[in-house]
Amino acid sequence: MAADLEEKTDRYEQMLADALAAATTTPAAETPLAAAAADCREMAESYLEDGRHFRESGDTVNALAAFSYGYGWLDCGIRMGLFSVPEDTELFTMA
Repeated sequence: MAADLEEKTDRYEQMLADALAAATTTPAAETPLAAAAADCREMAESYLEDGRHFRESGDTVNALAAFSYGYGWLDCGIRMGLFSVPEDTELFTMA
């Protein structure tokens, strides 16, 4: 069971890092929507950092939770049109 948790945590950390790299801000700069996109990105980046901190401290459960929350912030931003991602990515479902 611990091996499954480690594997899932590895996968979610990589997914979040890849998603942050792939997501580009869509709204024009200096608009309220650009500010909202910046807030979403900041939250996702913060959760990535937090997850890495938890993992280094041996707290795999909270690391996985942090990576999942960060991914959720980006997914929400994409669904709201704050970010775009390449169409051929498997990082997000666009349904």
